[in-house]
Amino acid sequence: MRFSLSRSLPGISAHDEGRAEITRTLPEEVPVAVVYDGTTHAVMMASPGDIADFAYGFALTEGVIDSLDQIEGFEEQCHEAGIEARFWLREDRQEALAARRRFMAGPVGCGLCGIDSLEQANRALPHVGDMSLRLAHREVARATDDLRAAQPLHAKTGATHAAGFLVPGQGIIAVREDIGRHNALDKLIGAMARQGISAADGAFVLTSRLSLELVQKCAMAGCPVLIAVSAPTAHALRLAEGAGITVVAFAREGGFDIYSHPERITSEVTDVA
Repeated sequence: MRFSLSRSLPGISAHDEGRAEITRTLPEEVPVAVVYDGTTHAVMMASPGDIADFAYGFALTEGVIDSLDQIEGFEEQCHEAGIEARFWLREDRQEALAARRRFMAGPVGCGLCGIDSLEQANRALPHVGDMSLRLAHREVARATDDLRAAQPLHAKTGATHAAGFLVPGQGIIAVREDIGRHNALDKLIGAMARQGISAADGAFVLTSRLSLELVQKCAMAGCPVLIAVSAPTAHALRLAEGAGITVVAFAREGGFDIYSHPERITSEVTDVA
């Protein structure tokens, strides 16, 4: 069986003028179990699309794998209760898997549910120190508008997040959507890895606030710039500063704030095809 991304359901719209029967298109969410060598590692609520991208991205950002050649097999199994993303890993990844194991069943709003220790919440991150990437002011200012134009599920439901990849001079070349902001970024990272697109060559653009989990995923993927429509947390900024990541927030209506490593954002105009 396959799950639909959305469903039209009846409701009642209530206003000062009265009530009226309506039909709304609403996003679906299903449990997605990520399984490694027969053992469930995590269960996340997610939109039931691009599951392989999500699973690959999750494996990379959680440190279960460092590269795709450490995966010996993958399959997606749909059940009445949800979806299983099943991996078979190289034998040498078992120790890393045990170190990062988490058992989660819960809300998409929390990216740290069920981790084993406080130390894992503040784990050391790779340093994204390459300062060669440059993004022009104009393409950063329009990034979230361009991302919104590439969100068909949000256009239908008004209730999903998205993550996009912005390449200087090319615009946003890849987008993934999900009910959860963490899931959307994992889907994007997985899709890029499977297509051989280097995260070092551009910026992640997000339709959400920036919390530490998103900075962690950005660092694990090796992306030097995060652009978000909303605010960062103070802890996320401390983490980004230490990891060498440029954080751009409140990117909307033609303006934005830069909070760390501003040298990657220039005032020069780069034409975007």
